[in-house]
Amino acid sequence: MKVSFLGVKGTWREVADAARTTIGQEAGTGEPSSLWKRRMLLAEHSPIRLLTIKWKWTNLPWWVQTHFTRHHVGVEWFVKTSRSDRTGINRDTLTQDSPVDVEGAANAQSIINISRKRLCNQASKETRQAWQAFLETLKDVEPELFAVCVPDCIYRGHCYEYKTCGYHLTPAFAKRLQEYRQGINEREETNE
Repeated sequence: MKVSFLGVKGTWREVADAARTTIGQEAGTGEPSSLWKRRMLLAEHSPIRLLTIKWKWTNLPWWVQTHFTRHHVGVEWFVKTSRSDRTGINRDTLTQDSPVDVEGAANAQSIINISRKRLCNQASKETRQAWQAFLETLKDVEPELFAVCVPDCIYRGHCYEYKTCGYHLTPAFAKRLQEYRQGINEREETNE
């Protein structure tokens, strides 16, 4: 499986200007600060949906692809067809682990939401690996978004799965939760 980053649609200036509109202010100038981006992402206010990330997985196992395409709010999936008349391969011979190419286009809110479920230890190992591989392509381009993409237990502060893995009871969980929450209510006033 290979993942390729395809780009970003929308800018943080557009996100900030939409946020300014909601509080009755005119558009601003310049790039919003990293702190402001993080605060907006953690608050999950609607303007973050203006930022759309595009990527492509090549040779993703078919069954892993189905885990991702279950997410449909704020995301579009483009999955390579398995139709025999288009591929020349009898689709009845394909197995669940047959490789498929998948392109995704998701807004920042959807990426946060998908991360909550697909980074969870209860998600399949292969699905976690595929999502983490995507997030790694995001790390240098949108570091603030990368940083807020966490499993549900970190996001919510406790595990709510029917069958827990027990991670929420470990010192590693406590450390990661503290890092995720760091500075949330200790902010300087900014008006991007």
